[in-house]
Amino acid sequence: REIEMNHAAAVPETAPGDNATAAFDVEKVRADFPILHREIHGKPLAYLDNAASSQKPRQVMEAMNEAYETYYSNVHRGLHKLSQRSTEAFEAGREKAASYLNAGAGDEIVFTRGGTEGINLVAASFGRKFLKAGDEIVLTVMEHHSNIIPWQLLCEEVGATIKVAPIDDDGNFPMEDYAALLSSRTKVVAFSHISNVLGTILPAADMIRMAHDVGAVVLVDGCQSAPHMTIDVQALDADFYVLSSHKVYGPTGIGVLYGKAALLSAMPPYQGGGEMIATVSFEGSTYKDAPHRFEAGTPAIAEAIGLGAALDYITSVGLENIAAHEAGLTRYAMERLSRIEGLRLIGTARDKTGIVSFTMDCAHAHDIGTIVDRAGVAVRAGHHCAQPLMDRFDVAATARASFGLYNTRAEVDALADSLARVREIFG
Repeated sequence: REIEMNHAAAVPETAPGDNATAAFDVEKVRADFPILHREIHGKPLAYLDNAASSQKPRQVMEAMNEAYETYYSNVHRGLHKLSQRSTEAFEAGREKAASYLNAGAGDEIVFTRGGTEGINLVAASFGRKFLKAGDEIVLTVMEHHSNIIPWQLLCEEVGATIKVAPIDDDGNFPMEDYAALLSSRTKVVAFSHISNVLGTILPAADMIRMAHDVGAVVLVDGCQSAPHMTIDVQALDADFYVLSSHKVYGPTGIGVLYGKAALLSAMPPYQGGGEMIATVSFEGSTYKDAPHRFEAGTPAIAEAIGLGAALDYITSVGLENIAAHEAGLTRYAMERLSRIEGLRLIGTARDKTGIVSFTMDCAHAHDIGTIVDRAGVAVRAGHHCAQPLMDRFDVAATARASFGLYNTRAEVDALADSLARVREIFG
């Protein structure tokens, strides 16, 4: 079941991406996000920076406030009522994450500080134990720095090497080039499910199958996919999958690492401290089973509760509804922006969603971001923590509009109108 394939292409051309349908009422959704009703520089806020971080619905804030106001305590070790209640709510967040990803069990979910720490955990723990000199790690040129640097650090330590799968000029991912990199020396394949710059959706199921055929373990960076599409880690057969709470409408400071139970059980602790131990003595210590062996210290308790509320919220809206809405917005934005003189779209892959990056021949990306902000439009400008990808397209930076479940065509129009102002100013 190739759940990740042709995500945008599978949506009919009549998919609205507009203000309302029978299945999806974007105005009702927007009412749940207090920040969307404010003004910036006297203009309605058009928040188009969701690939960096999403806004939070009232339901998430209320869940966290309730925890702090009525039952907050440290978790797992207390016998009193507040600790027991906090522990129940904290572990419920774990179970919700497991359900959201269709993990086999809650014990396959490790709470981290975010997707970045999840990748670092795998590189440091799995990588140090199982990789050696001469082994190879396959990445793609589209990777976020957080899925490059941990592997570089590991390679420096153990003597492994990195190979990089390319893309074509439109941002498509040529599977034949990827296949050519795989061999018996390949021990890890790590890739972004959706590019944070191009919006390209990688064929994850096929990539994982091909990696497994040569005996490699696969980590999927799902930070950009988790808010937008159904993820089934068992159907994908992913060995590891990471996501960040703050991109799925939850709080900052927490993320999820899914790992197959057998792999997590074979990995040594990532950090030492309280909670992750079974016994401690100066002669030697023993450690708890996963996931707790990877969660040293007091965890992000209210944040886990908030993440659970965010996943509940997305589920209540419906990922299929969200996907159709955002795919329509993406098509509309690509068409609308392509008509602007001197604007170059970066990333026009066949399988794409949610993210539109571009340059203008009259202005640097930072100038674009500054001018459109005066119109109340929030976009990201820079290299987006993807400098190798910028080099691939021979640009120093791009401006990037990225969509969430609450965005509208009117906001795309506001972006396009503000870009016309950029041309007026810079010619």
